[in-house]
Amino acid sequence: MEQKRIAVYITGGIATYKAVSLVRLLIKNGMLVRVAMTKGAQKFVTPLTFATLTKHDVYTDVFNVNDNEFVPHIALADWSDIALVVPATANIVAKMTHGIADDIVSTALLATDTPKFVVPAMNEKMLLNKATIRNLKQLVADGVHILEPATGFLAEGYSGKGRMPEPEEIYEWLQASFKIQQDFLNKNIVITAGGTQENLDPVRYLTNRSSGKMGYALAKVAQKRGANVTLISGVTKLSPPVGIEVKKVITTADMATTVKIAFEKADIMIMAAAVSDYRVANPAKQKVKKDNDHWLVDLVKNEDILKSLGKLKGKQILVGFAAETENLIANASKKMLAKNLDLLVANDVSRNDIGFGTDENEVTLLQPNQDAIQLKRANKDKIADKILDTILKIKN
Repeated sequence: MEQKRIAVYITGGIATYKAVSLVRLLIKNGMLVRVAMTKGAQKFVTPLTFATLTKHDVYTDVFNVNDNEFVPHIALADWSDIALVVPATANIVAKMTHGIADDIVSTALLATDTPKFVVPAMNEKMLLNKATIRNLKQLVADGVHILEPATGFLAEGYSGKGRMPEPEEIYEWLQASFKIQQDFLNKNIVITAGGTQENLDPVRYLTNRSSGKMGYALAKVAQKRGANVTLISGVTKLSPPVGIEVKKVITTADMATTVKIAFEKADIMIMAAAVSDYRVANPAKQKVKKDNDHWLVDLVKNEDILKSLGKLKGKQILVGFAAETENLIANASKKMLAKNLDLLVANDVSRNDIGFGTDENEVTLLQPNQDAIQLKRANKDKIADKILDTILKIKN
C-alpha cells in the first residue's frame, strides 16, 4: 500500500467526520491522498480540513478548472491507483450502480478504471431497503469492493446496522484486500446457513439452535476471494451480507427445493445450514389449547437434502457439516461416506464456547481416504478461510 495514490471520495453523512482520521491515517502510512467532496459532505466538514492534511486542493466542482487540470474529474481518475468512497451514502451507491454522473464525485468515479473500495454508512432502514441491497449486489458483481457496515448506535438515536467502521478497521481492510488472492474468481458457490422451522400449529414450531453465523462467514469470505456467492438462508437474526444474493427459506422442504435449483449451476455447494430432520405429520390449523396434560405429536422424517445432492452430484464439489454431541469423528466419518461428500466439517455442539450461536468455532475437516485436519479454535471468519483453503485443493 505504501506510495499508493488514493483518491478519497467523501459524501454527505454524519460519519464524514471519521474520514478526517482515515485520511490522516493513510498519509501517515505513506500513501499519497487527494480528496473529492460532494456538497453534502461539505456541510459536515470543510474542504480546508482535507486540503490542510493532503497539501492539495480538494475537488469540489466539476467546473473548478486550474492551470494544471483542465478536466478535473478525469485528472483525478487518471491520477489514482485506488478509489475509496467513504462514507458512502445510499445516494452515491445508487449513482455508481447506474452510472449517474452529476457532480465531481460521481463523475470522477465513473471515469475511474482502477480498483474501487466502498464503505457504506447510512441508517439501517436505508441499508436494508431492497433497492440498496440490489445496488450493492450489482456493485459487487461489477468488481467493486464493499466493506460490511458496523452495527451500533446510529445518528437517529437507536442501535442498528449501518455505522461506518472505525478508520483503523477500514485501513486494515484496504491492506488485506491487496493481499487476498482471488482464487475463487468466477466460481459459483452456493452456501446454506441458519436453521429451519417446522410448524406445530400457527403459533408454535420445531427448530434448532443454529444462528447461521458459520454459513454467513463462509459467504462473506468466499465473496472476498472472488466467488459468485448465493446464500440460501434459513431462519436467522443476522442481517443480509452486503452484495450477496440471499434466498430466504423457512422449512426443510423450502430449503430442499431452493437448494436443488441452485445446485444445477453450482461449482461448489456448502451445506452449513442446520435443517430440521423431522416435521409434524399434520400441523394443527388452529392454535392448540393447553387443555390436556400431554400433547402427542406425530413426526415424520424430512428429505435428507445432503444425501439427495450426493446422488445428483456431477462435477460439483459437495461440502457438508456434522453437528455432533458425542463420538464426533466416528459419526461424522459415517455421514461423509454415506452422503458421497468431498469434504465434511465436523464440530462438537455440546460445548458452549464454540458452535451454535457463538462467534468462534473449532472443527475437524474430513475427506475420503485422507487424514483428518484439526482447525483450532478461532473466529468463524478465519475458520471459513481455512475451509475454503481445503476446498481449493479438492480435485473433482
